[in-house]
Amino acid sequence: MTTRVGIIFGSESDKEIMREAADVLDQVGVEWEARVISAHRSPELAKEYASTAKDRGIEVIIAGAGLSAHLPGVMAAWTTLPVIGVPIKAGALAGFDALLSISQMPPGVPVAAVGIDAARNAAILACEILALKDADIAARLAEMRKAQTERLERLKAVDVLKGHSPER
Repeated sequence: MTTRVGIIFGSESDKEIMREAADVLDQVGVEWEARVISAHRSPELAKEYASTAKDRGIEVIIAGAGLSAHLPGVMAAWTTLPVIGVPIKAGALAGFDALLSISQMPPGVPVAAVGIDAARNAAILACEILALKDADIAARLAEMRKAQTERLERLKAVDVLKGHSPER
C-alpha cells in the first residue's frame, strides 16, 4: 500500500495528541507516516519533507504544532498538497495562539485548521479529502460515522449523568 498521509509534529511532546490521528487513519485503513520536524530547529528538513511529499505518494499532510505553530504554514509554503493544522495546547495561551497562527495564513497559502488538540478531526478530514477519489475510504468513513451514531443512540441520558459515557 502507498503511504497517503503524512503526520508531522514539532516535538516529541506532541506525540500523544498526534497519535489520535494515526489511530483514526488505522481505523479507516489509510497508510500514513510520521515524522518529528521543527519549523525552527530543522527548517531544511521541513522544506525537504514538504517539497518531496507529493512525489512520494503523500496526498494530505497533517501538521501538529503548539505555541507559535509555524509548522503547518511552512509545510503549506513548500507544497500544493492540502495541509491540515492541529493546534496543540501549550504555553500560557493554552493553544489559542497556535489556533490563530494556523487559521490566519496569508492569502494564497491556505492551511485548514481544526480545534485545539483535535488530531482525530484532522485525520477524519484527511480521510474525507481522500474519499473524494477513493470509494473504499468513503465506505469505511460512512461505516465509522454509522457506528458513532449507533453508540450515541444506545446511550441513555441518565447514564451520562451518572458518569457513564460511550467510547469515542
